[in-house]
Order: sequence, then C-alpha cells, then structure tokens
Amino acid sequence: MFLKLVVCLYLACVAAKEPQQIYLAGTFPIMGSEGWQGGQACLPAAELALEDVNRSPHLLKDYKLSLTSKDDMCDSGLGAYALYQLIYKAPQKVMILSGCSTVCTTIAEAASQWNLVTVCYGASSPALSNRNRFPTLFRTHPSATVHNPTRVTVFNKYKWQRISVIQEAEEVFATTLDDLEREAKAQNIEIFNRQIFKDDPSAAVANLKRQDARIIVGLFYPKPARKVLCEIYKRKMFGPKYVWFFIGWYEDDWFKRKSYLEEEKIECTQEQMIEAAEGHFTTEALMWNQNTQEITASGRTVAQFNESLLAKLRQDDRYASTLARNLMPEGYLEAPLAYDAVWAMALALNETARILSAQGMSLVDYNYDNKAIADIMQQQMEEVKFLGISGSVAFSQETGDRMAWTKIEQLINQKYEVVGYYDQRTNNLTWNVDSEGNELVVWAGGKPPQDRTIILPDLQTVSPGLYYPLLGISLIGIIAALILLVVNNKFNYRRIIMYSHPSCNNLVLLGIILCLLATIPLGIDIQWISDDMFPVVCSAPKWLLSIGFSLGYGSMFTKIWRVHRIATHTKTKGEDKIKYIGKKPMINTQVVPWKLWSMVGCLVAADILFLALWTIIDPLHKQIHKFDTYDSPDTEEDVKYEPQVWVCRSDYHNIWLGLTYAYKGLQLILGLFLAYETRSVKVKQINDSRLVGMSIYNVAVICMITAPVTLVISDKPNATFAFVALADVFCCFLSLALVFVPKLVFIVRHPGHDPREREDDDERKKLEQEAKLKQILKENEELQKDIADKDHKIELLRKHLAMKKEQKEKEEREKKMLEEQSDNNNCRLRNVGLDRAGEPLTRQESLRGITVLRGQVPGQDTTPESYL
Repeated sequence: MFLKLVVCLYLACVAAKEPQQIYLAGTFPIMGSEGWQGGQACLPAAELALEDVNRSPHLLKDYKLSLTSKDDMCDSGLGAYALYQLIYKAPQKVMILSGCSTVCTTIAEAASQWNLVTVCYGASSPALSNRNRFPTLFRTHPSATVHNPTRVTVFNKYKWQRISVIQEAEEVFATTLDDLEREAKAQNIEIFNRQIFKDDPSAAVANLKRQDARIIVGLFYPKPARKVLCEIYKRKMFGPKYVWFFIGWYEDDWFKRKSYLEEEKIECTQEQMIEAAEGHFTTEALMWNQNTQEITASGRTVAQFNESLLAKLRQDDRYASTLARNLMPEGYLEAPLAYDAVWAMALALNETARILSAQGMSLVDYNYDNKAIADIMQQQMEEVKFLGISGSVAFSQETGDRMAWTKIEQLINQKYEVVGYYDQRTNNLTWNVDSEGNELVVWAGGKPPQDRTIILPDLQTVSPGLYYPLLGISLIGIIAALILLVVNNKFNYRRIIMYSHPSCNNLVLLGIILCLLATIPLGIDIQWISDDMFPVVCSAPKWLLSIGFSLGYGSMFTKIWRVHRIATHTKTKGEDKIKYIGKKPMINTQVVPWKLWSMVGCLVAADILFLALWTIIDPLHKQIHKFDTYDSPDTEEDVKYEPQVWVCRSDYHNIWLGLTYAYKGLQLILGLFLAYETRSVKVKQINDSRLVGMSIYNVAVICMITAPVTLVISDKPNATFAFVALADVFCCFLSLALVFVPKLVFIVRHPGHDPREREDDDERKKLEQEAKLKQILKENEELQKDIADKDHKIELLRKHLAMKKEQKEKEEREKKMLEEQSDNNNCRLRNVGLDRAGEPLTRQESLRGITVLRGQVPGQDTTPESYL
C-alpha cells in the first residue's frame, strides 16, 4: 500500500513537470494563384520560431507552444472558412497568426468576437490600422502607408510635383493610395492621375501614356505587376523620361522568371520585361536586421536564421529545385516577420502566464468567452518590445502597427541595389554613396527626369521679316502725307487746291497719318511690352484706325455727300446753276467749308465717345490663346512647345466689335452709294469729287473684304498683321495717289502761273456780260409788259366809248318811238271798264293778237286801254 502511494506521488510529480500544450491558429497562403503566396517561406519561418521558443529556458517554462495551420491561398473566403475550422475544432486556440491583407482583414474583424488576439505577419493594408474595426489586431509587417512618407520625401528631393498612380482594385491598395494622397497634399504634391484596373491593365497604362504621366507609383500584387510591366514595354513608358515606383516585397526575379511568364501567358518576352523593368524603384519596410551578426532576442543572428531557414526550405521537395537555381520561394523576404510574429506572441503569452500565475490561474484557463484573460494578452502584446530578426519590434498602441525603417532600392543591371533609407520617426532620408561620395542612384538619361513634359510657351509674334518692311512702307507713307500736308497749306491759294477745300484735305491727310501709325503697335513684338503697358499698346491700333478712318474716309465721304446734296438740290430747283463744258454739266454753286468740317467732327466725336465707353465699361486685357503642342527639334530634350498668341480682348469683345463694324460698314455702304450716284456730277467748288469717289470705291471694297477675313485669322499673327497692314497701307497710298498726287503734279508742272486762272478771268468777264444781258432782257420784258398793259387799257376804253355811243343811239330810237306812239293814242279809244251791258270787262275777255296800250288818263280814275 505504501508502495502504491509512493508510485502515485511520483507519477503526479512527473505529470506536473510535463509542459502544458497551448495552441496557436495560423493561416498561410501557399498554393493560391492570385495575390501574395508568402506562406511558402513564412510557414517554415514560423515553425523555426516555435522550435526556438520551445527551446528557450526563459519562455513559457510550463507550456509548449504549438501551431495548427491552414492554407488560405490569400483568399478571404477560404480564410474565413479556415478560421471557423480552427476555432471550432479542438484544441483550444489562444491566438491567431495570419498572412496576406485580404485574409487578415476578414479574420481580424471576426476574431475579436471570440476574444482572440490576431497577429499578421504579411498584411500591409492601411485599413487594418482602424482600431475601432480591428480592436485585437497587431502586425509585424509595417503598414503600406509606411511607404508613403518615403515616396513623398523622394518626390520632394527631386522636385517632382506631379505624380500618377496605377492600382489594382483591392482594398489594401485603395487605402494606401488614399493615404498617399493625404501625404502628398500636405507637401503640395499633386496626384493628378489615378488609374484603377481589375484584371487587364492595358487601358489604365494607355491612359497614363495619353495623359503624359512621368512619375508613376504602382500598387498591385506581383502577378498583375507583370501584366503592367508588359504594357509598360508596349507603350514604351520606360527609359530616361519615366520613373516607376513598385512595392518592395516582390521577389527579386518577379519580372523575369520564365515560369511565371509562361504560366501567366505574359505577352512580352523575358528580354522585353528586363528592359522595361530596368531602373525602377521600390520602397520596402526593413524586414531583415541590417546587422547580420547582431544577436537577437531569440539568441540567433540574422545570418544564423537565414542559414536555418534555407536548410528547412531545402527539406521541402516543393522548394528544393527552386533553391538549387538560387531562386527563393515567395515570402522569403517576409520570413523574418513571421518569425518575429511568433516570438512576439510567445513573449506576450509569457507575461500573461506570469500575471495569471499570480492570480492562481494559467493560460489553460483561457477560453473564447474569457475576455479578462484576452484583455491581459492584448495588453501584454502592446507592451512587447524586442530585437528580432526583422529589426526592432514594437507596436503602436493606437493602431497596433509595426514601427520600422524603410529602404529604397533601384533595379540596376537586373539586380536590386539599396540606394537609401528613410526613418519615419525622424523624417530622415539617407542616400547611400560610393567611395567618391556619389549617390548610387543611376539615371538612364544621366539626370533625374522631369515630372512632366516641359511645355515651353512658343509665343507667336509677327515675323520681323514681315513687320519691318511694312513698317518702313508705313513710315514712307507718313512722310509723304506730311509733305503733302505742307504743300496743301502752302499752295492753298492755287485754284486746283482752293476748289478742293484744303481744310478738308488736311483732315484726310491727318487721318492717313493716324492709320499708318497704327502699323507700329499692330505688329510690335509684345514680348517687349510689360503687363502694365500691354492694354495700352494693344488698344492703340483700335483708337488710331478708328479715328484715322473717321478723319480720312469721313472727310472724303463728306465731300461726296455734299456733291450729292448739291446735285439733288439743283435738280429740284432748276437748271440755272448748271453750265456745260462741252457736253459735261458743271454745277456752279457756293460750298460752305464749315458744313464739311461739322460732319467730320460729328463722325470723330462719335468714334471718341464709342471708344471711351468701350474702354471704361469693358476694358481690353490680355488673353492667351493656346494651340496644340509640338515636339522639340532636339529629340534628347523632354520638351514640347506650345504655340501661344497674346491677343487684346474684352469680356464682351464680339458685341463691341459688331457695333463697330455695323456703323463703319454703314458709312462704307453709304459712301459707295453716293459715289455711284455722283459719278457724272462735277461741282466747281469741289473739283476733285470724281477722284474722291474713286478713292471711296477702293477703300470701301478693301475694308469690306478685310474686316470679315481678320475675324477668321485672328489667331494667326503673321496672317492677321499682313492682311490688316497691307489693306491699311494700300488704302492710304491709294487715297494719296488719287486725291493728292494729281494736285502735286499740276503744281510742279505749272509752278508760276496756273493756266486755268486765265480761264477764270475770261469766265468771270463772260459771266458779267451774261449778267448784264440778263438784266437788259429782264428790263425789256418789263417794258413789254407795261406796253401790253397800256394797250389793254386803251382797248377797254374804246369798247366803253362804243357802248356809250350805241346806248345813246338806242335811247334816241326809243324816244322817237315813244313820240310816235303818243300821236296815235286817240285812235279807237273806249271805256274798257264797262261792257255793252254796263258791266266791267275782264282781261280774259280781251281780244287776242291785239296790242294793248295802257295808260292813265289825266283827271280820271280809270285806266284806259288802247287796242291796236
């Protein structure tokens, strides 16, 4: 009996010394075809860590840490399924170890519901930094956002302000890009082009090419990265003009391994992929301690770990052949992260066990409903800090993220070279240099490329070969006009000038001078003009041409208008002011000069008022019209030239221009009409009216052609200047030739005496004689009228006398008749008052056909009648 008791006590002691099993749940992407399959190297690293943890005398003395794992293939659905299998199948799990971002996102969000702490060794998604969504998550893989400060710092170093991004349609990359945009915006860097693709990146890369992307960040897994790289080659988006930034955790031969290219049916050859990949940059959190001989918390150096890991990988037939060709399985770079993740979990569990031991509990007491022990585990994870194979390991309490350095690598001659490091905590960028102090970065063009095609303005100005000849011709015209102005005033007493209204001629010459002066600002090189003076210079042609037109054309228009009025007035009032020279009529009438001046003054005043309103209400300002760019003649320059034309425009320029053309066009049309109507009229006091009419014809036609054409070619400085200046010069010289040159030639030919002045004397005498003749004829006509009047009066008197005589004779005849009648009054008289019976007679009873004479018999009351 005593022996049995001793044996039982012994067995109990032995059982007490055996470590208790605690299990970790793990998912590793190994056999998948999409995404990151880093479990190939990370699972052996985790197993190596478990061996070292269980071998350590200072960690989990009474426990043995084991791992139950599943292949999630980097698929979130398979990851969730693996989680449920691991949780609901014995034994009890105390923590979860997971890999890629898509699976870790699913598992970490669900694990908190079972009070499980999750540690991810290969998840870089920035979304995992959300503590509200993932309260129990920690990760030894730095967040992808750790690359963004590095990238932005590099952008600033090379003064790249215009960045493009192409990303795979995955949450991890979308959130990374969002963070990159925030970082870039804080540094005044523009993410101007953002392309997203799912399976086929060809359209996205084509858009980058079309939008002239030069500095491009690529965010995608290795398999899409190869597709993108092939499109890069097809679009020739590599070489001295382009810089590409890829993710740094790809395998070193991700772009050229033939097995990948063949399996994924990449359309580019290995040589083409190598050519397109040369020179690109990668940013990667430091996953390997740079001091390979430094002893870490596990007791291993980095070199020892690497040797042990390779030995373990060689034991796996799946990777042995790959390692024989010096090709590492996927996840090799992240292997230290998986190793340190297991060590971080072991350290946290070790501290948790110590705390629970003080409370009379152990890790075995943990279950999925025991939140108290889970909180202790999480608290201890937050306090973990040690030197691991990947470097210093510590977690942010706010996000659970790993704090790490970032290294910058460049592919040089098909090999990744570390060219710099970035410490996010101190914002310090360190570039590696060679023995001569030169940076290790290699640029294909010998210098950093630009962040865009440099578009240099190619200001289109009037060609000097066109401007200066026309300017010279205009100056000659101005000098000629000044000479003619002197001649016009010096010889204004000569008939040929005097009868053409020299004051009006002065206005024509002044208008021509102003129009020719407009050539100077019209074609001047605007690069010489300051911004303050630009509106003044560019509005000068408008003022000079408008006022010059009103003075020059307005004076000729006024002359021809006056001729038309005189001709119309003469036709309505009679022919007395028309004389004929041969068969041609000449109107001889007085023309008052002030009437001509007043009309010209009204035209000029209207111009000044209109232009002043335009300038005040809607002032002219500089507008830059840009045209399609063209490549630099020097193919080595990354430069394109953009033709630009500086023009004067106001906000409502077309309206003002339309009003100008309307009333100026009305003048031209009316001038043409008047010139046509007076083509055969010659007025002595405006002796050059026909030449003025010819000048109006030419000016009107040229202006009507020039105005609409200039609207069409306004964006072509040479064509516009040539068309306007030639039209201006032609009109001015034509007016000088038609209106003034004949006068000058006549004066030169007849310097002393004008033979036409003698004709004036003869004409004056003839006119005086004609006036005298008209006076005599008028007096003769008046005398004839007097004679005729007197003859008429005499005739009336004669008729009156004849009437008097006839009347007198008639009276005498009547008197004689009366006398004869009185002698016969006593014949056959009877009392007609009674009939035979003694009754009175009535007139009806009188005999017909008998003449009855009635009369009063003196002394009787009755009236006797006599019947003859």
